[in-house]
Order: sequence, then structure tokens, then C-alpha cells
Amino acid sequence: MSIFKAYDIRGKVPSELDPALAQKIGTSFARLIGARRLVVGRDMRTHSPEISRAVIEGMRDAGCDVLDIGMASTPMAYFAIGSQPCDGGLNVTASHNPGIYNGMKLCLSGARPVSAKNGILDIERMCKDGYPAPVAARGRLESADLLSAYGAHVAKFARPGRALHVAIDAANGMAGHTLPVILPHLKGLRTTTLFMQPDGTFPNHEANPLKEENLDPVRELVRKSGADLGVSFDGDADRCCFVDETGRTVSNDLMTALLVRGELSRKPGSPIVYDLRSSWVVKEEILRAGGRPIRDRVGHSFIKATMRENGAVFGGELSGHFYFAENYTCDSGEIAFVSALNTLAASDKPFSAQVQDLRRYHHTGEINFHVSDKAALLAELRRRYAGGRLDELDGITVEFGDLGDREWWWFNVRASNTEPLLRLNLEASNANLMQAKRAELLSCLGTPHD
Repeated sequence: MSIFKAYDIRGKVPSELDPALAQKIGTSFARLIGARRLVVGRDMRTHSPEISRAVIEGMRDAGCDVLDIGMASTPMAYFAIGSQPCDGGLNVTASHNPGIYNGMKLCLSGARPVSAKNGILDIERMCKDGYPAPVAARGRLESADLLSAYGAHVAKFARPGRALHVAIDAANGMAGHTLPVILPHLKGLRTTTLFMQPDGTFPNHEANPLKEENLDPVRELVRKSGADLGVSFDGDADRCCFVDETGRTVSNDLMTALLVRGELSRKPGSPIVYDLRSSWVVKEEILRAGGRPIRDRVGHSFIKATMRENGAVFGGELSGHFYFAENYTCDSGEIAFVSALNTLAASDKPFSAQVQDLRRYHHTGEINFHVSDKAALLAELRRRYAGGRLDELDGITVEFGDLGDREWWWFNVRASNTEPLLRLNLEASNANLMQAKRAELLSCLGTPHD
């Protein structure tokens, strides 16, 4: 598969991505957008310094000045691109992928995302040609340490409340770089931490908190320390996942439903964007809080664009990406963490009690399938479930019934943007109906893929 993906560039080093290709990507990106000044950051992977240097040289060969911000979480790179005078930039990272991988997340000015639809595939085509001759006046290289400024930016999202104790697993990723400058701003917060040392070999566990087994370390830390909640970050800190004070996972759609209360208390009536895999409790809570729910396609480029178009104050995805209008309409695991603290601290109830009333429906979670003929299978699902309300905003979604009915259920099946898989999400008003419909869908889709 190509390393040029729907939302980013990502591949194995050096077999798929090496410094020579990174330099081509850098010069192609700069030439494609006619950039005069770009920002470049990098994560803690062992090859990120070399890949970053190559990208920078490619940009300079195109006559583009470069601001090198050094080690940065992806949200910190977004902050730099959004706050500094520039035409865009990128962060060298492969997010939650194992240490053998690296890649890049790219932005235009204002931290607007570059995706396959507005640049990544153009860069891929440009990289297939020979390396263009450097311009006569190569770009200048500057450097800046924006870590403290980013810490202060994140701290602006904090709201005073009761004292809390939180367990944190940085997964040896970039949260271990940014949190030490953020946490001192959070008054009354006591922390117990795990794996805070950034280490691109990920010696303790995979930096992907969507996998339940990767939440086990923070789950155990919560139980041992008596923390009020636990949080685990992914490799580049643009995502995080939560467990309550008992160690139970709080799914990210429930976190979206929980966080909208605080967002809408500050910005009444605002639109809130959520991805179509999320529980119906999300739109229900948005309406209860006086907001306007907007259901959207999966993927950060879609969510960000929809937020900008509609003036939305907040957005959330089942994947653990949480988006904030006051953060250049970008996702930030660090700000999501602070927002969760705000919500918890605003009430005397423990985290589990605050979430319990949101667990009123029954969701399968995302189930993956390897399918040889995706188009044929989707066509079969359209035929089989023609009696429901069907839309094709992203894959196919079919709904039977409505909120408030005694029984209702819905499902979505969509092709992954990053892997050769079909993904199923299904929810029902009660557990028996969910299990029956899950079995029904599995009879068509086949055996789930781990």
C-alpha cells in the first residue's frame, strides 16, 4: 500500500520512507502550495530527527523559509502553525504506530488540514518525478522553542473546581514531553504517572489507547492509587482515552456527550459536530444542553471542515479525537484531558456516576472485517436492509426506529481509510436487540478481525 494516506503520510523506515523520500516530500509540499514559510516539528521516534532534517532541506531547496520547533506533539505543531506567521507546516510522526513507522501530518495556514483531497495525492505524484533543482536563493532556517507557549495555551482551557487526583499513562509518547509544562498550571491537581519518558521504541506497550489491553496499565494505576480518573495518550498526543475511578473504560462517544455540557454552558446554542459511529446518546445530550447536533463523516479533515463551516464550538470522534474551536479548530489530547478535568471537578459526583446516565443504550463498539469484495458486500447490505432509513454519508448507515421508541436500532458499515477493512458499528435501545442484530450482521460480514 502507498504511504500517502487519506489524512497523512505514514510508512515503515527505511523500506517505505527514508530521508531521500522525506526530502522529496518536503520540497514537493513547499512547491505545491507556493510556501514562503513553513513550520516543522517532530515526535520522539528514533529516526524523526533524520526525517525532519531531510524534510526541512527539501523545503529550503524550494526557496521556503522553515521554522523548526523541534520535538512537538501533533497538537503542539498545530498550535505553532496556527499561531505563527506561516503558510502551513507539518509534524514528523506516525501517531500510534509501532517504532518502525514514521510519517507526517500536514497543514495549511491556520492549521487547516491537508488530506488526500487537497494535497497529499498531489505530493505523491510530484514525488514520482525526479528531484527538482534547488532554487538559487534557498530558504532560511530558524528555530524556536514554543513548548512553554503551548503549555500556557492549553492551560487557558482549565476551569477552577474541586481538587482532583489523576492517573496518567503517557505511553512513552509525546504527552511525556508536553504535560510537564501543562500540569503546573492546573491548580489543585495531584498526579500519579506512568511511562512519561518519551521513547520512540515504545518499550512498555503500544501507544494506542483504543485497544483495551493498552488501557490495562492506567487501569491498574487508578485502582492502586485511588485516582479520580485515568487517562492514556497515544503516541503523538492528539488522542486520549479515559477510565473512571473503578478502572472501567469510558468510550469516546460517551466522553463527547459528557464534554458537550461544559462547552454548551459557555457557548449556548452552538453547533456540535460528532462522527456517525457515535451513540445516539451524543445527539440526545447535545439537544438536552441546547446545542445543535451535526452528524459527520469519520476523519479529522471532515470534522474540522464541518466545524469551520457551521461555527461549531466542539467536535468529537469515536476514535478519541476531540476538537476545539478555540484551538484553531484542531484536535488535542492535552486539551481534551483538561476539559475532562473541568467536567469532573464541576461536580461532587465521582466520574463513574457522571457517566452512568449516559450508558443507557447498547453499542457493539467498532468491529473490523477482512472482506475480499467490499463493494459487493455493501450492495448486499443495501438490498437486505432496504426497509430502513438508509444514507451513504460514509459507507452505509441504516436506521430502524427513532429515539423515544420502545425499540430502535441502527448500524453503519464503512471502509477503513487507513487499512484494508470494513468496520461495523451497531447500537440498539436494549441489550437483547443489540445482540440479535449483531449476530445477524456477522452472518453477512463474516468473522471479526482482531
